[in-house]
Amino acid sequence: MGADEHKFRFKTIFWKSIYMLFCLVFVAENLSYLVSNVNGYENLDRTDGELAYFSINQGICEIGEKDDDAWTMVRKKGNQFVVNDQPFYVNGFNTYWLMVFAVNQSTRGKVTEVFQQASSVGLTVCRTWAFSDGNNSQWPALQKLPSVYDEEVFKALDFVVSEAKKYKIRLILPLTNNWGDYGGKLQYVNWGKAAGLNLTSKDEFFSHPTVTTTCVFIVKSNCTLSGLQTVLNRVNTLTNITYKDDPTIFAWELMNEPRCDSDPSGDTLQAWIEEMAVYVKRIDPRHLVGIGLEGFYGPSTPDRVHFNANTDLQEVGTDFIRNHQVLGVDFASAHIYADSWVMEPISDAYIQFVKAWMQSHIEDAENALGMPVLFGEFGVSSKDPGGSGGGSLLWQLFPEGTDYMDDGLAIVLSKSPSTSDIISRHSKTIMFFNSFCSWKCHWGCKKKHPSKTSVYHDDL
Repeated sequence: MGADEHKFRFKTIFWKSIYMLFCLVFVAENLSYLVSNVNGYENLDRTDGELAYFSINQGICEIGEKDDDAWTMVRKKGNQFVVNDQPFYVNGFNTYWLMVFAVNQSTRGKVTEVFQQASSVGLTVCRTWAFSDGNNSQWPALQKLPSVYDEEVFKALDFVVSEAKKYKIRLILPLTNNWGDYGGKLQYVNWGKAAGLNLTSKDEFFSHPTVTTTCVFIVKSNCTLSGLQTVLNRVNTLTNITYKDDPTIFAWELMNEPRCDSDPSGDTLQAWIEEMAVYVKRIDPRHLVGIGLEGFYGPSTPDRVHFNANTDLQEVGTDFIRNHQVLGVDFASAHIYADSWVMEPISDAYIQFVKAWMQSHIEDAENALGMPVLFGEFGVSSKDPGGSGGGSLLWQLFPEGTDYMDDGLAIVLSKSPSTSDIISRHSKTIMFFNSFCSWKCHWGCKKKHPSKTSVYHDDL
């Protein structure tokens, strides 16, 4: 069997494992489907805060210590993420509110609890907000006014980054929001209106020169009298590491789920992505940059729009392939919400959609973009009545006692043993892919992993 066929079979197994994770979580969360415990698996609760890593020894998850020297930046090599020149498949979760919970001592422990529980089932990447804009009584604001930051909230983000490193969890940090939660683009437009600008649409965030300049300025630097630094140039008060130099940060995302409904052609959003990606890369060339898209196909690929869950989604101003061809963008992203996008009751159509959606994006990331694709959010609502695959992050992981934040998509591992077990199984599969063979094997080798399982690539 040739190297290309080895590579094809390996990647096919990988993306199918992610697809099966979605399907099984769907079943476990909605149909109370129970699976048996994994023999030999133990919760890996790292209460001592030491860096740790998983390994595979005769098919069993194990934990061990890892030096800080091995904690290096995630990079992109071709259409794959790599760490220390070895493949790194993302196995992660979203918990968006970590920074605002870390502000108050009464809730800060929940941040640690999330990382402890995530690491106990083998999750290695967390996606969480690095923004909170506008004075709003609902949440502590990181940016209270344009370029005016709250140092206590910044220290809370410092804590999140520091705590993530303790549990060897890397962070994907979106820089702002398409939606109104935690401020988002609407907050910038409202600031513009308050300053006397004639703005009529929240989408003018992307196109109005003053609003765009404000956004770019916020990303680039902060020259306010208080001397506070903005996110990319922030020096962590707990670790003394500048964010842009910290390997704990996996990647920056320009925005959470950007859309520009006022311009279905996609030109407005495309121009904004082109400007912002270059600015971020100029400041921080070491970290990966993503857009944060949901993955909808648009006008540039009329032969692919049928993969969208419904026809309305090709009119929201995004364009999966065109958007990700921008200079400075390192990886593609897509989200998966079958129960929100598929306009029919819960049925096999959900699973059929997910399979086609994932396969089309993996194929396009490899063949059209030459970069990894990350499924940055996937989930199913408990409140509902009814090759280049780089990994996935479930939406969303909660500790006990945070039910009031639940949007219907939260998973509390201690209350969902079947889901917890599924995630643990999936973690072992991803861990095997990450640790089995170095990049230099080129997927076609016959080398055994030293002192580990004796499975060959042929046996996959």
